[in-house]
Amino acid sequence: MKKFVLPLLILFMSGLYIFFIPEDPASVKITFKLIPMVLIIIYAYLHCNTNPKPAQWIIITGLFICMLGDGLIAGSFIFGLAAFLTGHLFYLFGFIRTWKFSKTRFAMIILIFVYSFLISNELVKALMDNGNSNLIIPVIAYVFVISLMAWSAIMTGNKWAIAGSFLFVLSDSILSWNLFVSDVPQSSLLIMSTYYTAQFLIAHSLGSLLTKSRKEGL
Repeated sequence: MKKFVLPLLILFMSGLYIFFIPEDPASVKITFKLIPMVLIIIYAYLHCNTNPKPAQWIIITGLFICMLGDGLIAGSFIFGLAAFLTGHLFYLFGFIRTWKFSKTRFAMIILIFVYSFLISNELVKALMDNGNSNLIIPVIAYVFVISLMAWSAIMTGNKWAIAGSFLFVLSDSILSWNLFVSDVPQSSLLIMSTYYTAQFLIAHSLGSLLTKSRKEGL
């Protein structure tokens, strides 16, 4: 029963933020936004079973940097974007350390490239039309990095890491589309529910990421 306490607390605090915390005051909103991430980071550490190995520490660091992004993005889109991009780089490097090569998984980069190209194309057009051309390079850089992160998660062969990375891509796709292209119904609910779930699954993957690698001799 104890092992479910923290996940249930994460679920409760995430739901509390998504459904009940008002926009104002902003300081309260940001505080409650960060609480689920603090709990997810604690869960990630505890879920490593033993003292975290380098790859696990790298991913935990990525979780922490993304949490900083949650706070920064409320005041500055660019600073928040930079924090999340950095967090994805840590995820990428952490996943790379646990890669298990497979031709099928490797080929998934084609589908990821197609998706990232299509959404980038729409975002660039919207940014130009809206007079936000100064954001084109940062946004394209972010799409590139999160795409590589998702591919690196696929290459681990870990179902939790893969599911988490896909949900992260989905969350950010909804966010960017709603922000720059057109309104998405229930966008806040969709963005934050997929975001918290993505981060939780990435944290959960730490319990099996290295174990599976050892079993397969990698």
